[in-house]
Amino acid sequence: MKATLNFVDSAVRIHPTAIIEEGVQLGAGTAIWDNVHIRRLSRLGEQCVVGEKTYIAYNVQVGSRVKVNAFVYICNGVTIEDGVMISAGVVFTNDRYPRATTPDLTQLRSSEPDENTLPTLVRQGATIGAASTIGCNLVIGQFAMVGMASLVTKSVPDFALVVGNPARCIGYVCRCGNPLIRFHQSPRPESSKLECNRCRLRYQMIGEVISELRSHP
Repeated sequence: MKATLNFVDSAVRIHPTAIIEEGVQLGAGTAIWDNVHIRRLSRLGEQCVVGEKTYIAYNVQVGSRVKVNAFVYICNGVTIEDGVMISAGVVFTNDRYPRATTPDLTQLRSSEPDENTLPTLVRQGATIGAASTIGCNLVIGQFAMVGMASLVTKSVPDFALVVGNPARCIGYVCRCGNPLIRFHQSPRPESSKLECNRCRLRYQMIGEVISELRSHP
């Protein structure tokens, strides 16, 4: 049977099997697919798509024009800016040393945020590849690209291409996603000007910092 989305109003579409808790805000043009669960007080901006069987915890903040594919787990403490791509099966975390119970094993630990809950920020335009696991207390930089099945344990610079377990930087990518430089193909320069061979945007790389050489809206 073909899945369909119901129009909640003229702008927001929600599949009838989705669970949207009290206080959730959904921007105009956003679509929520089947068996998605969005917890209380989370906010999604305009023109987002959330794929089937994805879980978004309470108080998660998501920008506009964000694509979240199927089977994604986004926990409390995560903030996602505009234009981010989160591929299927991505898992976020927010506790580096989790335990199910108190030290004496007599009671379960609360699932509410506490001093052990650490934040994660995904900056605008970034992509997180399928089946990746994202640690906490870190930032994934703007327009960075995390390769599929990577384990991210530390912050990722702007425009960086990172892969592996743990993820390591192997080059840089353009706003359009096309690789600008791969370090296994050429030595890592101390300073260089780079141009995308697809869209012709230009960048300056100094050490591990890359910046754009033209302005964008």
